[in-house]
This record gives sequence, structure tokens and C-alpha cells, in this order.
Amino acid sequence: MMRLVRNGLMFGNLIEVTSPALVARYNRALEHLIGKTTALTEFHIDISGYSPEIGHEFEDELYLNPEGCNRMFILLTTDQKSAPLLNSHFSTSRSILQHYIEENETQLFALTAREAVAGELMNSIFAMQTPQDLLNVNRVDIEADTIQEHVAEAGQLAAQIDRFMQEEDAWWDDVLIADMIELAKRTGNIHRNPVTLKSNSYSQGNYFTSHFGGVYVFRDMKTPTIIARGPIEGLDGLDIDNILTFEDRDSIANFLRYEGLSELIVQHRNAASAAIIKQKIDFITVMTAANLGHDLSGVTRQTLRYLEREYARSMPPEHTGLMDVWRWASLDGPVPKIDPMHPAFFYTLRASQHEDRDLINMLLTDLSRMDFRQLYICHKPLFYEAYRSWPEAKKDYVAQFLREEYAVDKAGAREALFGSEPEMEAREFVSPWAQKNTAKQVPKSSKSSKRDDDDDDFDYKKTYKKYRNKNKRAKRKR
Repeated sequence: MMRLVRNGLMFGNLIEVTSPALVARYNRALEHLIGKTTALTEFHIDISGYSPEIGHEFEDELYLNPEGCNRMFILLTTDQKSAPLLNSHFSTSRSILQHYIEENETQLFALTAREAVAGELMNSIFAMQTPQDLLNVNRVDIEADTIQEHVAEAGQLAAQIDRFMQEEDAWWDDVLIADMIELAKRTGNIHRNPVTLKSNSYSQGNYFTSHFGGVYVFRDMKTPTIIARGPIEGLDGLDIDNILTFEDRDSIANFLRYEGLSELIVQHRNAASAAIIKQKIDFITVMTAANLGHDLSGVTRQTLRYLEREYARSMPPEHTGLMDVWRWASLDGPVPKIDPMHPAFFYTLRASQHEDRDLINMLLTDLSRMDFRQLYICHKPLFYEAYRSWPEAKKDYVAQFLREEYAVDKAGAREALFGSEPEMEAREFVSPWAQKNTAKQVPKSSKSSKRDDDDDDFDYKKTYKKYRNKNKRAKRKR
């Protein structure tokens, strides 16, 4: 993994903590939260204050995240808002922390100038014990304060000031006046410099969790759905419309389509979209050659054709399917016939522009893992897990490619792959590999959807009804 660290592909953008004053503040916050302190004098922290060095020292990567459910955090600086979140068990945790820091940035800047701010992302459960807990995760509340409770004391002082101003005999209350003076010594002038933090609640409607082997939960949908990587004991008994696993490829494709969550990368013949497909083909070529023992040192884009010829008979079906798409998009080839059961199908999709775009791209990446660049961008924990088992030649090539081709322009690469940032406007969906460039509105529901079956490579509507009816019959039996 040090190869990734040296290339800035792992533990990148962490905040360096070297000042003795900041280390002391961190230790006070750490002792307040978990009753421990670190002996390290230098370390790095993520957006939550988690340090991989301290995790190694404690032999506990979850020292700020017990049971992987209620993430504690330590803020030494508001600069942490741009840092990544390591060892996250919920896809929403980083965005919640980032939003909280940005919303309270002025107050946090003032507070962290003199002391660390410690807090917790309080989930509605304390541990993921049964699949039912997937639906019990409803919201996350944040409460935070300095170790010396500046925020709480400022609130207490504000209440005492109100009492002093409203009660007629408050001028004669020596105890009240003495308490106000003592609190003011610690909080300062709260009228000129208010010390308050917004304690917001964040809903957990759609999210991914690494618990139970990896589960995607979509509750804020017309058809609430859970998609698990594999079978989970007790999952079938949950009160939710659809319960799927990665084996249910047809059903996943229809769910994404009818909810308007995904779109084809190549919706019509287009050089830019075809180039994205060609890059995916190249990644699969490299992966195949590396797995067969080929030395990838010196491999360039120009020499990839040699690898394709050399290992043509060993290429997986993902390569063959994507080649059909690429020929259609760039060489005026025949319309590809790829349905969801084809291994290449989910490589041809990306999330449409909506607020859960990152979550959908994470799901699609999980279903198309041979695209190592998308795996790195959208699902880093899964990338690191896969990376550990790769041959050394494969690790070298991937690290070099990501450093030279992706890291130099991350924003540009993401926009090319996934489109510009989501906008809240009506979206249109083009039928898979339509021979005519005719766009159709995303159907509101399966009942009102109308489409031209001649344009599609498989019947979405029929398949969708099939799996809906199957699930209904299963529920009636239960």
C-alpha cells in the first residue's frame, strides 16, 4: 500500500498535526471521548479527526467509530472540511460532517482557535446487529462542544443574562451576578462574539453501508429497495417493496431505469462517449494481461493494441461486450445486443444527474469492478481491498496511471466520466443504443411508462413487471 501513499493516492489531503499545542488539544479531546491519549508527537487526521497513525498505535482502526455506527469526531481546524473520511461504514458520513463544518464555519473557526471541538454523529442505533437495523437508521444528529464546554457555558450565560434583564429583583441577586461574571471570564462577550453551534439532524434515506457485507438502501424512492451484494440471513423478512442481491441483475437494471437513476454513457454515436468506453476496454485489457503474468513495465496507450492481440483469446466477456458498444459508437458498427445479464452491461451505465448521483455511481462501480479508475474514484474502500490482492506488475501500472492520468486533473476526469454537477431539472432518457437519436421522458412509474420496444435491446417493462410480481408473490407466502 506504500506505493499508493508515495504517489499521493492513499491518505491524500489529510491534515498534518505537528504543533505541540495542537497535539495537546487533540489529546484532551481524545481523552474526553474515549479515555485514551496518544504518545505520538506528529500525525495526520481526516475530516473526523481520525488518524491512521494513531489507529495503528492503538491497534484499533475504529477508535473514533465504535461498532461502525456512531462516528465521533475531533476538529482542530476548519481546514478539515476538505479532508477525506477514512474507515467510513456509511456513505453519507463525510457529506454530513462537511456540511456541518461549512454551516458552522465562523463559530468553529473561533472555537478551534483556543480548543479542540469534539462531538459525535449520533445514529438512531448503536450497532448493526440484524438486517432490520438497516431500516432503523433514520437520521443522524450532531452534537459538539469544546472540551471546556464553551458552547454549553455560552448558552448558560445567555439564559442568565435574559433572566437578569427580565426579573425585577435581579440586581440584588449576588449569586446570579457572580455566576455571570465567572462564566463571562471563560466565554468572553457572547453578544459581540456569539458562541453557538447549530445542532442539525440529517436524514438517512438512501445510503450505502459496509455492514452485512455491503448493502445499498434506497428508501426515498417510488419503489423502496434494498440491494445487497449477497444473500443475508433475515433480509427477506424486511418490510420494504424490493429486496435484491447482485444476482438479480435484471431487477437492478429495471429499478435504476424506472426511478430515473441511471443513463447510458453512450446514448448516441459520439466520439467523446466512445472514448470513455475505449478506456474501459483498455483497463480490462491491462487487468487481463497482468493476471496472466505479463510484465506491464513500459506499457503505454500505443502498446495496448499489442496486448489485445496477444491475449485476444483470453479476454473476458466484458471486453467483448464493450468492444461491440465501441464499434457502434465510433465505427458505425451494428447496434450491440447487451442485456443486464451480460457481464459488460453495468460498465455501459453511469448515474443520471440527481442528488444521489454519487451513491448510484458507487453501486454501478460495485457491479463493474474491472474499471480500476472508476473503482478508485467512486469506491475507494473497495479499490484498496482489491489492490491488496493484485500482482505487483498490476499494482505498479495502476498507481502510475492514476498518478499521471487522473490525479493531474481530477475535476476534469470526473466531469468527463460522470457529467457536470447535478441540477434539479427534468431529465430525459434515451433508449439503449437507439439507432435514432430520440429522447423519451423518464416514466413516473411502471403503470404509466410507454416506450418503443424496437429501440431497446431488451424489454425493460416486461422484466420490471416480472420481478415486481415475483416479489409480491413471495411476500404473500410469508
